[in-house]
Amino acid sequence: MTEKTDYELVDGFKNGNDKCFNELVNRYKERVYWTARRVVTTHQDADDVVQDVFVNMYDGLKDFRGDSNLFTWLYRITINVSLNLLRKNKIRQFIPYEGYIEDLLPSSETADAKIMTQEYQTALEQAILSLPSKQKAVFTMRYYDELPFKDISKILKKSVGGTKANYFQAVKKISDKIRKEFN
Repeated sequence: MTEKTDYELVDGFKNGNDKCFNELVNRYKERVYWTARRVVTTHQDADDVVQDVFVNMYDGLKDFRGDSNLFTWLYRITINVSLNLLRKNKIRQFIPYEGYIEDLLPSSETADAKIMTQEYQTALEQAILSLPSKQKAVFTMRYYDELPFKDISKILKKSVGGTKANYFQAVKKISDKIRKEFN
């Protein structure tokens, strides 16, 4: 008996055969895991990504047209889910604030400095959360993912100039809110 192709398994799944889906999962789970692992670096996070990828695959497979190779489609999903997890983790850890508050904090690590650091982190997080959605998206992709403006503009289907404007407006709004909070 010959092994079924990806397209045959996709068609079988679309026709109600869940065994075909399970076979696709078994075929690609290791490749998806290692793709995720290179992005998120920890085993636990990679496992979470793998679960999310296959949930997305289950939900989206009925619409898969076969324009690309199945693994190419899964790869894109894996990268997107991995980046979303990294974003969530970075938000939980707050934005690294070293360099932004060097002038605000005394050089010694005192109790007052720790309190001020916590207040700064909270103010910074609130400033980011208060941005309009376009500015927040551009700021997040540029700051967290360090994507070039050209790539961000393609993702958002906006001009490079408009993308840069959104980013610099976001930076200005964040800076203004932080200054207002600490002055």
